[in-house]
Amino acid sequence: MYNLLRKNIERKIPLTDEEWNIIVSKAELIKLKKNQFLQIQDSNNSYEGFILKGSFKTYILNENGTESVIFFSFENEWMCDLESFYHQKPTTYNIKAIEDSEILVINKAQKTQLFAEVPKIIQFHVLMIERANVAIQQRLLDVLNKTSKQRYLDFKDRYPQKVQTINNKNLSSYLGVSHEFLSKIKRIVS
Repeated sequence: MYNLLRKNIERKIPLTDEEWNIIVSKAELIKLKKNQFLQIQDSNNSYEGFILKGSFKTYILNENGTESVIFFSFENEWMCDLESFYHQKPTTYNIKAIEDSEILVINKAQKTQLFAEVPKIIQFHVLMIERANVAIQQRLLDVLNKTSKQRYLDFKDRYPQKVQTINNKNLSSYLGVSHEFLSKIKRIVS
């Protein structure tokens, strides 16, 4: 069941069965139904997670009660509220399942133990953080430099199997446009 995680790690570093067993012993499997939260904004509950199945949205709830979707995360991807996890601060984001999902999570204390018991996992960790920083930087550049239509087309190209499963409310929030404008974009590019 956890083979997806092992393959993900072993793309970057080889693991012995003993090292793999240590990793699995630190991870916790969480199953969430659609619309259940993994993390709630301003809480003290933060995980680093690897998605085995399903999809999540990472978003903030603004003062006026509207959602701003920052990221979507899908099967075989990592997700984390970086500042909260690494600096043990209250969470910045809500992380909610947008379909029935299964995720392997680890908390900060377990990850620290994992580094001590399997030191080479630190190399994988550095690669993950580099990838997360690049993704955050790319998201910012896309928002600042691309049109809504370009961002939609990029999303559609990157996640063709998921674009139809994400409702217009979430997708329009992610793109920073109204529902009506998203419908117009979809009509133009269809």
